This record gives sequence, structure tokens and C-alpha cells, in this order.
Amino acid sequence: MNRIHQTTAAVALALATLLAAPALAQSDILPKYKHAWGENIGWLNWRDAGDPEGQQGVAYYGKYLGGYVWGENTGWITVGDGSPANGSAYANTAGADCGVNINTSTGHLTGMAWGENIGWINFNGGALATPPQPARLDFDAFRLRGYAWAENVGWINLDDDEHYVAFFCPADFNQDFLVNTLDVLAFLNAWANGQPGGDFNNDGTINTIDVLAFLNAWAAGC
Repeated sequence: MNRIHQTTAAVALALATLLAAPALAQSDILPKYKHAWGENIGWLNWRDAGDPEGQQGVAYYGKYLGGYVWGENTGWITVGDGSPANGSAYANTAGADCGVNINTSTGHLTGMAWGENIGWINFNGGALATPPQPARLDFDAFRLRGYAWAENVGWINLDDDEHYVAFFCPADFNQDFLVNTLDVLAFLNAWANGQPGGDFNNDGTINTIDVLAFLNAWAAGC
């Protein structure tokens, strides 16, 4: 009997006993892998923004990113507010609806981040390098790769072998570094309360297909 079948009863029970209060938003970046390097601005910390730490760090929403990056030499950089106007992707045509989008097929990052002291950061920029080094989310390693470009500060390297930005495995929904039934309960809580993580397959709709998609990811593990 596989893990999905083993949890059928637990899922049914959880659906009847979900907590009503939504969980606090938190960064999806791994504590050990949270830095990118800017050639002219130094280290950029993608996780520890906010008080307590991580509450305003970068979060993964499937089709886009949201939250803040912190640089000692640059101040705050926002990758988006986590709420695109159309609910699916930032338009990047006006300041109020700008941010970093993710192509769910290729992992390529597009769009703009904004640094309060350095201006716009173009996540399409790496594709223009020679040779091309497009910024992307590597779905196998669940980490960022490639380069972004900022007109005022130059290249931002997302592709270092030792210091890079990596996300929690999607199956580890409660981010405790374990994949177990607590992740099932945490996901179902988000799903029942209409939180962004409840749209697990990122199709813009929260329904039973998301439950099946999460359980498949959970059974596969990390």
C-alpha cells in the first residue's frame, strides 16, 4: 500500500478538524541557502527580512515570487507584493503591479524587482548575456540559477555552487525539514482557508485537484 492510500483516513479526519485561523506568511527560503551575490553590491539575503526573521523574506507562490530581499549595501529589495493584479502574474507595466514571475514549464524568471536605493532589477537580463545565462528556478534542485541585471549595480549572480538561493521542498509544507503527516494537515489547512499554498498546482483555482497534486508530491518526498 503506498503512502497516498495510507493517508486516506488521515485526510478525511483532517478535513473535519482544520484550524480556522490562517498561518502567518513566512519565507520559503532555506536558512542555509539564502544568499545571492551582486558584483558591485555584495551579499543579498533572501530569507531574513522582517521581525521575527523570515516573516517578510521571499516566498514562493508557484507562478511568481513575493516578499523582500535585504542587502547591507543596498537596503530593501522587493520581488513583488505576492498579489498580482490579475491573480496569476505581475504585469510589470506599472509600479504597483511589478514583481518576479516564474514560467511553470521552464522555470525561467521574468519581470522586475525594485530596490529602494538601486532602482530596477531585470530578471530577464541574464538571457541577454553572452552566452545567455537566464535567471530560472531549477525545479530538480529547487534553487535559483542564472543571472539578473540591474542598470545601476550590474550583475546579480544566482548561480554560485556554494552560495545560492534554495527553497524548501514543496512536500515539506510546514517547513520543519521532515516530510510526514503534519505536512498533510498543514496543506489541508491552507487549502480549506483559501490561502495561496492551497492552490498547489498553480492553476489559479483551489479545488480537489490541488489535494491530489499535493499528495502526489508528498508521496514522492524530497
